[in-house]
Amino acid sequence: MKKKFFEDEVTEFKKSTGELKEAIISIVSILNKHKNGRLYFGIKDNGEVVGQEVSSQTLRDISDAISNKIEPRIYPKISNVKIENRDCILVEFDGDDTPYLADGRAYIRVSDQDKKLSINEMRKILLKSAENEKWDERISDKSIDDVNEDILKEYIVRANEAKRISFKYSNKRDILNKLGILKNDRLINAGKVLFCDNTGVDLQMAIFATDTKTTFIDIDKKTGSLFSLIQEAQDYIKRNIIWNVEITDKREEKPEIPVNSIREAIVNSFVHKSYIDPKGPEISIFKNRVEIYNPGPFPLEYTPDDYINNRAHSVLRNPILSGLLYKSSDVETFSSGLQRIYEECKASNVDVHFRTEKYRFTVIFFREGYRREEKVIDAGINAGINAGINDTQKKILILIGENKFISLEEIANILGMNKRTIEKSVENLKEKNLLKRRGSKKSGFWEILS
Repeated sequence: MKKKFFEDEVTEFKKSTGELKEAIISIVSILNKHKNGRLYFGIKDNGEVVGQEVSSQTLRDISDAISNKIEPRIYPKISNVKIENRDCILVEFDGDDTPYLADGRAYIRVSDQDKKLSINEMRKILLKSAENEKWDERISDKSIDDVNEDILKEYIVRANEAKRISFKYSNKRDILNKLGILKNDRLINAGKVLFCDNTGVDLQMAIFATDTKTTFIDIDKKTGSLFSLIQEAQDYIKRNIIWNVEITDKREEKPEIPVNSIREAIVNSFVHKSYIDPKGPEISIFKNRVEIYNPGPFPLEYTPDDYINNRAHSVLRNPILSGLLYKSSDVETFSSGLQRIYEECKASNVDVHFRTEKYRFTVIFFREGYRREEKVIDAGINAGINAGINDTQKKILILIGENKFISLEEIANILGMNKRTIEKSVENLKEKNLLKRRGSKKSGFWEILS
């Protein structure tokens, strides 16, 4: 006798991927009600297993559709499963950033149905979401035995020296309880990523031969505790930037980028990372710049300038993690990090940019070699201002100056604008003889004309 399958508030069936649009609505509905669930392709809504043709392309198509149609972005697990000797597709998903939208509309699960949400219902979800625990508060899969005691001891010493913790080290259990990161003999996520070796958090680092990612000279990937990854990232950059020797009353080496600013940007990339995103922070060293990439969106209500000019309040994605790092002086006053980076770089005559994109934030330190290229960029921009270019066109020239191989799609994503708008602006720049495309559409590059 065949087993009967049933839909419920966290389980949805779709006959095939021909119902992908409806499937996305169901995923959003379940997320908004329960924050996790599963969906099967290859099962009718009455529970009859009919199977689904499965290929690697099918799985990619599902992944792309979910990525493009659901806001905020989620990272589901999509797999081929056998049910009653038939191939089916299982999509397992979770997320905390409610409310979720499918093509700009919100839905919620009622029994096994997907109901469109009203404005008032969305408001209730937003209020409830604000009260829910954050990622760093949740109980992890790690116990006291998984804690690296050396890391924990060193942390307490630094916190004592900073005078932000008064108690001395005694034993693991006592200290973890005093820090408030142990629940039912399990570490919460903040404790896991700080004090365990096998955290699931990674760091990617690479050196590129030119100003683009076409050819790399070195590439490395590390995993471990946040403290070890922060140190790895800092050491990697320090080893691979220029150090100038200044001789006054003594010989002194001065880095082309302030070390404190580098560390601040690295720590921020881990503190403000979205940990539901499997992607870790990235360090990219180019001929003309160093980029520190954070896989976490910038607070929607503010811009980097708001923080630089002290007009914004702190928005903590991981407040417990931030608080623990504050106690050890790895994080200073909340919301002042970008301001410190900007002011230190300005004092050192280093150009620093803050790039916000849909799901990420990048700090860009320009290197000494950039000064020579900057004249060409500025010449093109200044000539453009005289020719009457608008603010969008100026930003386009700046982005092209930073990366002559950049695509129109990338420009549109960075500026948060429609690709057609970018195309019109670029055509206008060409007509004004301020911009030229050299080579093919696929392998060519842009040239700013002064």
